[in-house]
Amino acid sequence: MIQLKNISKHFGKLKALDGVTTICEKSECIALIGPNGCGKTTLIKTILGMVVPDSGSITFNGENILKHWQYRDQIGYMPQMGRYPDNMTIGQVLGMMKDIRGKSEGLDEDLIKAFSVQNLLNKRMGTLSGGTIQKVSAALAFLFNPSVLILDEPTAGLDPVASELFKEKILAEKDKGKLVLITSHILSDLDDLVTRIIYMQEGKLVFHKSIEELRQDTGEERLVKSIAQVMISNYE
Repeated sequence: MIQLKNISKHFGKLKALDGVTTICEKSECIALIGPNGCGKTTLIKTILGMVVPDSGSITFNGENILKHWQYRDQIGYMPQMGRYPDNMTIGQVLGMMKDIRGKSEGLDEDLIKAFSVQNLLNKRMGTLSGGTIQKVSAALAFLFNPSVLILDEPTAGLDPVASELFKEKILAEKDKGKLVLITSHILSDLDDLVTRIIYMQEGKLVFHKSIEELRQDTGEERLVKSIAQVMISNYE
């Protein structure tokens, strides 16, 4: 579905991505993991078309994204920190996004209902807590029924009930055949979600393997312990 070939990117002297090559297929929930500064955010931004790589190519369903920007309509993106106009209400933000997308039918409003966002439509964005802003960002990412979901630290700031509801929704969308990419430092949240792991370090893709392969390689059942073992071995 998404294929990356030898993606490299420099920011001045910093090499943010160094020859990253991998394939992400549908019906997978893939965790993008690595220490701070390893290149995760830059990689996400290249997939979204927000950063143009210095070399390499990215294809979406077999088409180079540099020449087919329409692929973005098939991606739902939830940023780590959503930023919205303070003076707009939740209802106005939702309406604005529907106008921009030109879509008002066949919407996925499951999270709007699960998070009771419909009861907060008159609340201005500048008055919302961080957790409520996260709920709005999550609802927007899923709203237009995208075939790919890219979620950056999705459960950060959510209360335990909202976090569980969100994880159930992620699993349901994966089971429908969608590709879900997640970055998170809260590895305990990923144990029941992910099917594959992409581990990055210093701009390089160290490995991309199934969760079962990782557990066999490390002898650990819990993801947090498996990744800790990988990080320790890479620093030795």
